Amino acid sequence: MQLSNYLFFTTRCEQALAFYTQCGLGEITEILRYGVNGMAPPSPQLQGKIMHARFEGPGVLFFASDNHDAEPMRGSAHILMLDQRRQTETLFAQMGQGGQVTTPLAIQPWGDFYGKLTDRFGVQWMFNCTERTVS
Repeated sequence: MQLSNYLFFTTRCEQALAFYTQCGLGEITEILRYGVNGMAPPSPQLQGKIMHARFEGPGVLFFASDNHDAEPMRGSAHILMLDQRRQTETLFAQMGQGGQVTTPLAIQPWGDFYGKLTDRFGVQWMFNCTERTVS
């Protein structure tokens, strides 16, 4: 058994996955589109949009699509567990571009370097780094 997240967007899935690729999280390894191979779109605005995508990188696996009844992403967040503080700072800055930082990166009471943000696509991300000092 493996638990993986599935992100639903209304029409911006492709832009979100391109952004995550640009940030270095991984890449799209599978993509199916509405209107291709008999996959009819549920609405005209979804023609050619992503019906299903698989996104993978080192230690990263999730799925995503555009969906006519997608709801705002609340009550769930991706958590990236890192072990290098500089990498955490860089990735946090990249993924925060155009988004909103809700918890700035800082050493937390549990001793880890942690921060949280909502990216420009409405997805919440938590960053937890076990390295206590800059290397």
